[in-house]
Amino acid sequence: MLGVFAGVGIGLIAVLFSAFKPTTSPVAGPIYAIAQGVAIGVISSIYNAQSNGIILQAVLLTFGTMSAMLALYTFRIIRVTEKFRSIVFAATLGIMFTYLVNMILMAFGTKVPFLHDTGTVGLVISLFIVVVAALNYLLDFDNIERGAAAGLPKYYESSAAIGILVTTVWLYLEFLRMLSRR
Repeated sequence: MLGVFAGVGIGLIAVLFSAFKPTTSPVAGPIYAIAQGVAIGVISSIYNAQSNGIILQAVLLTFGTMSAMLALYTFRIIRVTEKFRSIVFAATLGIMFTYLVNMILMAFGTKVPFLHDTGTVGLVISLFIVVVAALNYLLDFDNIERGAAAGLPKYYESSAAIGILVTTVWLYLEFLRMLSRR
């Protein structure tokens, strides 16, 4: 479990550096990737011990979802408007706040009701989180397109890559959680 806590902690620091000082992105990106790789490796091995085959399913679902979102964005089937951006951002913040509250409650021996349940309500919550995570890809793609059009400096490429990686890690972990509920 030390690998999970170290990976998540180092990854969080790298993302924060990248977010608040984008010039650090070319260094912060690889650090984030390595740290999250360690954390995901440990988490994946735990899930695999509980449900053999779940890892491949989560990986296929993650990359299938990313590909579908890229197609939806590329062909402008879903357009990223300011209203869309605001809704997805608000939903993402709400989910992150719920995760934070859940971690604090877990330190005291309890947790957010239904968030980890295996019943219908837990599955619906998990599906909602997967949809919001997937919609974040559209924001990532739009940020890349806007940055290229604005002629942003080269280091913003690394910042955009970190954004896609964060979304991918989140979506993969949510697919693992959702698949483990069956």
